[in-house]
Order: sequence, then structure tokens, then C-alpha cells
Amino acid sequence: MITDYSIQAVAINAIPLIFAITIHEAAHGYAARLFGDNTAYMLGRVSLNPIKHIDPVGTILIPLLLILSGSPFLVGYAKPVPVNFGRLRNPRIDSIWVALAGPGSNFIQALIWAIFLIILFGFDVNERFLLAMAQAGITWNLVLLVFNLFPLPPLDGGRILASLLPARQSIAFGKLEPYGFFIVLALIFTGVIGSFWMEPLTAFFKNVVYFVTLPLQMLF
Repeated sequence: MITDYSIQAVAINAIPLIFAITIHEAAHGYAARLFGDNTAYMLGRVSLNPIKHIDPVGTILIPLLLILSGSPFLVGYAKPVPVNFGRLRNPRIDSIWVALAGPGSNFIQALIWAIFLIILFGFDVNERFLLAMAQAGITWNLVLLVFNLFPLPPLDGGRILASLLPARQSIAFGKLEPYGFFIVLALIFTGVIGSFWMEPLTAFFKNVVYFVTLPLQMLF
């Protein structure tokens, strides 16, 4: 998370974070279209234009209030991509793939930023801004990947869990969605998500990125 709100820190984090959020949301819409639902595509949400995915409250107001209050945490959310799950060819299974598309895109982006960082080191590029941006790209994408996999609606992990539960339990679990983000905020500020979810899983995926890129590292 961003704890330094200086102009330089914002500049370093802005590009990878915008890409991370935008591609995450567009991936949901693309996956939905792939499995039979054109809702997001028809509404222009399968787009790399960040403006299409901005939520006035979740993307602007909440992060701004946290920054102004000096919060050590910076959280927020983008405008959810509309998906008509009833239009999916196999709603129960396909909805899992639609939900996984966002975190999956973040994992791929983390790999791309890691490859970029390895290439910078490999060619002895000592531009601190680029090195810091690549590292931020890895971090932000892994944070978004792990955070969105938390098994509580409206997060992607919650939608995955709802699809895996029996129908009756899935309906009951889905009733948490209106309160989900506030529950997540409470868990963040009490340190529960950080200690028992974010830290261990982020470390795990960081190791996965390291081992996947190990052959490229050995070339340099």
C-alpha cells in the first residue's frame, strides 16, 4: 500500500496502479463476453480507458479521505463490471472463470513488470524512477491479486466461493454482498486481513513470480 504521498511516490505508483485496475476490470468483461454475456462489452466496459472504470466513491472519494486523514492504509475499488450471469453458457462454472479473470490479469501484469525489472538490471539501467516503477508494478498487482481473492462478496474470491457452494448456501452467502466492503474495511483496520491473508499470500505469489522468471534471471 502507498504510505508515501509525495509527488515522486505518486508518479512512481500511478502508471502501474492505473494499468492494474483498468486491465483487471476489462478482463472481467472480456471473460464474460467469451463465455456468452455481452453486457459489459455493449456498455463499453471491455476497455483500457481508465475513465470507464472509475467509481466516484470507491476510486476517488474513499482514497482521498484516507489520504487527507493520514491513514497508513489506502484502499478503494473500481466500478464493478456488469455481468449477467444468467447469459453465461454454464453460469455456475463460467462465473468462476469470469471472477478469476481479474486476479489472473494482475498475476500476468506482475510477471510482465518482473520481466521488465530483470531486463533493466540485466542491461545495467540505473534509472531509479524506472526501477521503482517496475517494483511498484509487481507489488500493486500482487496486492490486488491477493486482496481480490479474499472470499467475501463483492470481491472476486467471494464470487468464486458463492459459485462453489451448494445453491441454498450460495444464496445465503450472497446476502452479505451489500455489507461486504465495510466488513473488509473493518478486517483491514483490525489487521486481520493483513496478517492472516495479505502477507502470507502476497509472499507466496511473489515466490511464484520469482520461480517463473528464474530462467530469464539466469540469462543475465
